[in-house]
Amino acid sequence: MMKLVAATHNKGKLAELTEMLGGRYVLLPVSDFDGGVEPEENGNSFEENSRIKARAAFAASGLPSFGDDSGLCVDALGGAPGIYSSRYAAGGSAARNAKLLRELSGVPEEKRTAKFVCCITFTDGEHEFTVRGECRGRILEREKGEGGFGYDPVFFSDELGRPFGEVSAAEKDAVSHRGKAVRLFAERLAEIYGE
Repeated sequence: MMKLVAATHNKGKLAELTEMLGGRYVLLPVSDFDGGVEPEENGNSFEENSRIKARAAFAASGLPSFGDDSGLCVDALGGAPGIYSSRYAAGGSAARNAKLLRELSGVPEEKRTAKFVCCITFTDGEHEFTVRGECRGRILEREKGEGGFGYDPVFFSDELGRPFGEVSAAEKDAVSHRGKAVRLFAERLAEIYGE
């Protein structure tokens, strides 16, 4: 089985990606090669940040590598938090969700539109490509559900007609930004390597 280095130190994300790729690849965390050093994500877009991570993982490992960057873009906030989604507020997901709901206080439902975006960049020294997945919805006025993580409890999915916080992981993966990006990523890998 082909080995791919994932530009993450997060074991949970690694397990999720392995499952989403159907177990067709052996995924290794970049921390096996870089000693836990994180590259500076100083790009101006999800695409640029995913490329920075992928190239750093390849430089550290010498093996085919990929990096992903994702976040939530809220139209009423000019696309914020965007590439700063994980750093939107100190104190974890609850603090970030609380800040988002405060910033949208008084904004009517029809203007609370948003999208999740995920970009994955792959490089092996010869081939390099980036794929992008998006899912549209809107921001609720309060958290709903116990499922998912991050902004899921405040995001109502247009495709599912339900909040991400109230759906199963399989339902979410079928329509989510990451699910869409991973499926495109797997298709491109198959085109290159015939896996």
